[in-house]
Amino acid sequence: MAKFEKNHAGGPGRPPGSRTAANRALDELAREGAAAVLKKQLEMAQAGDQRAAELVLKRAWSQPRDRLVEVDLPPVADAADLAPAIDALVSAVSTGRLTPEEGNAISDMLDKQRRAVELGLLEERVRTLEAGFGRLPPLPER
Repeated sequence: MAKFEKNHAGGPGRPPGSRTAANRALDELAREGAAAVLKKQLEMAQAGDQRAAELVLKRAWSQPRDRLVEVDLPPVADAADLAPAIDALVSAVSTGRLTPEEGNAISDMLDKQRRAVELGLLEERVRTLEAGFGRLPPLPER
């Protein structure tokens, strides 16, 4: 038997979530000193240290992630409906109603919708061809 087998990890490894002895020691030190460090950080922030205040505020209030955006897009039922939807999206970004990042995210969704529409059309065409030629054998598995 070969020493190293293909696709074999070689052993169970460390259990998920386990900590090394060094990390456990650091965790204990952090538990003991965290309250003192936080108190000092708050004192510095209250004394006017802008960096300390920034660090405290970043921990106290999380950054807003995404916001709900409303944009009027025409319904997209087929490929021809995508151009007006993209025009409306570009208009919303160019007038500042949406940020470029928000416009890009919605554009990605429209692209996924386009692919879904195309897939539906291709499936319909395959069904039509199969009906015209009789049932074709299934494609081989890969």
